[in-house]
Amino acid sequence: MSSHHESILREPLVTGQNITYAKVTHDILVPVENKPNKAWWIGFTIAALGALLWVVAVSYTFWFGIGTWGLNKTVGWAWDITGFVWWVGIGHAGTLISAVLLLFRQNWRNSINRSAEAMTIFAVICAATYIVSHMGRPWLAYWALPLPNQFGSLWVNFNSPLVWDVFAISTYFSVSLVFWYTGLLPDIATIRDRATGLRRRIYSVLSFGWNGSVKSWQRFEIVSLILAGISTPLVLSVHTIVSMDFATSVIPGWHTTIFPPYFVAGAIFSGFAMVQTLLLIARKVLGFENYITMFHIESMNKIIILTGSIVGVAYLTELFIAWYSGAEYEQYAFLNRVSGPYWWAYWSMMLCNVITPQLFWFKKLRTSIAASWILSIVVNIGMWFERFVIIVTSLHRDYLPSSWVMFYPSVIDVCIFIGSIGVFFTLFLLFLRVLPAIAMAEVKLLLKSSSDQAKQKLIREDAVPKEQAAYYQESLNKFDSISHESEYAKS
Repeated sequence: MSSHHESILREPLVTGQNITYAKVTHDILVPVENKPNKAWWIGFTIAALGALLWVVAVSYTFWFGIGTWGLNKTVGWAWDITGFVWWVGIGHAGTLISAVLLLFRQNWRNSINRSAEAMTIFAVICAATYIVSHMGRPWLAYWALPLPNQFGSLWVNFNSPLVWDVFAISTYFSVSLVFWYTGLLPDIATIRDRATGLRRRIYSVLSFGWNGSVKSWQRFEIVSLILAGISTPLVLSVHTIVSMDFATSVIPGWHTTIFPPYFVAGAIFSGFAMVQTLLLIARKVLGFENYITMFHIESMNKIIILTGSIVGVAYLTELFIAWYSGAEYEQYAFLNRVSGPYWWAYWSMMLCNVITPQLFWFKKLRTSIAASWILSIVVNIGMWFERFVIIVTSLHRDYLPSSWVMFYPSVIDVCIFIGSIGVFFTLFLLFLRVLPAIAMAEVKLLLKSSSDQAKQKLIREDAVPKEQAAYYQESLNKFDSISHESEYAKS
């Protein structure tokens, strides 16, 4: 029987020499089993202070009401819904990486899916806090659910897109949580088998009795595919429904049919940028260079180029349709965005979301760690400006000039937003401490086919053409961020 090997021209998904199953387990579990290093403590302290700021700001809001925000009689939505849509968008990349790429058999997802899924859970939690805070009476939040209440026959308005949000986001959160936890079971069982004392008992409960039998793996793979199939439509539906909060209104600048696909592309755009921001730091601090390779970074940058280009086309389409429609209110809404008092927000959005991602067409920047990290932050800044522009510039000047008013965020607005970032990073850093950030079981599947040492073995055995081997070696040394020359000399 002839053996089949992956093409030598494909970039390796696991780099380094002498990578064994035991070494994969050890490298990935170092942050979980050992004491946190200084970098983790610094990051956690800053994030915890941000989370404390969020607790104080939200408590102040609950006590005194949302009059403490910068909202006024004309601008009833501003930083609160901007932050909500921004966080929901960031959570989109986790489902895309986990579900869609799994169905398409893209093995490069294996090293980044775990962190992306965790990021989804934490981002949706941050988004939900904005909704509860904005309700004014958060103790009545359960009224948004289709449950019988003390008024008997009073039900939610199922025709309202805000109720659709409740269904979409709660479903998205539930499915994403189950998908994430299901994928964790084999790795939690590995931690259980290596732990002792109380930690062993805790991880034994969390592992749900996983024993690694063939039947367990068969069921695991079937359930993963089913959950991926359920999750894939959510990638399209969740942000489509969020966009309907705006598109089903009659306000100029909101009432447009391009919003659903435009919001979905923007969500994937910002989500991949946040994955890039987080994993580039985790890769360096936690020593995951061999498992999150330059190929992973470049692949994510390519998706950022694609979705950024879609968003750019959507911006231009909006401007064209506003002009072509002949509707004076619609035309003025976009003229006001471009040259009105919030022009700086509009052009910041265009610069960050349309211009800067195009720099990734240059391979030198696409394969640069520093450039990838900086541009990923720029993209998320731009996506926040996009939501701010859509919401505030469409509201602050409506049909009646007598009600035109400027929006200025209050200190509480700013503190809640900064605090939500602190909550997000606090949860993410705690996740890195108690659970493996990379799916060990899935990475081990790549060792014999897609790892650098497997390809080097083929080169040593003269199993591939010499010109292909030379091209592979040159590409790896030129574009990877860690040097392999000394390792190859030893081998």
